Amino acid sequence: MTAKTPMANSAAMDTIETPAEIVLSAHSREAIDELLTHFPPEQKKSALLGALNIVQHENNGFLTETLMVAVADYLNLAKIEVYEVASFYSMYELKPVARHNVAICTNVCCMLMGSQRIVDHVENKLGIKLGESTADGRIYLKKEEECLAACAGGPMMQVNHVYYENLTPEKVDEILDSLE
Repeated sequence: MTAKTPMANSAAMDTIETPAEIVLSAHSREAIDELLTHFPPEQKKSALLGALNIVQHENNGFLTETLMVAVADYLNLAKIEVYEVASFYSMYELKPVARHNVAICTNVCCMLMGSQRIVDHVENKLGIKLGESTADGRIYLKKEEECLAACAGGPMMQVNHVYYENLTPEKVDEILDSLE
């Protein structure tokens, strides 16, 4: 599988040596420590998804190689294990994105309920395509969201972790216009 954002140098992550205590904020370390209490001590990898969420949120919505290395160091994992997870899951961004993250479900169920009409409407309204951010840095339209598990409410989208269901172009305009 190809990573979403290829690294400039395949050995780049191996050369980053900044200690996790310097890179990760006290708040991030505290939140990761709390996550770790939910898993057996020898299963630190179980906290990886949550740890990446924490550091991504604190870094304006994207992960850097330095942050991924810091998470690997903090959880005592191989750097490549962290990069594999971060580059596989669509919830992680490996490049800067706009302030508001908009993901429109395009899976079969939502597609049959009209999601393509919603995608077309949003692209036309914002003047961007899937996978792009608006020029003002306000809205990032995720490239693809395979399924957001709200099939009964399609077409639907997620904006900054909040679900909006049974969408119409008018409802979408209301939601997007409320984002500052």
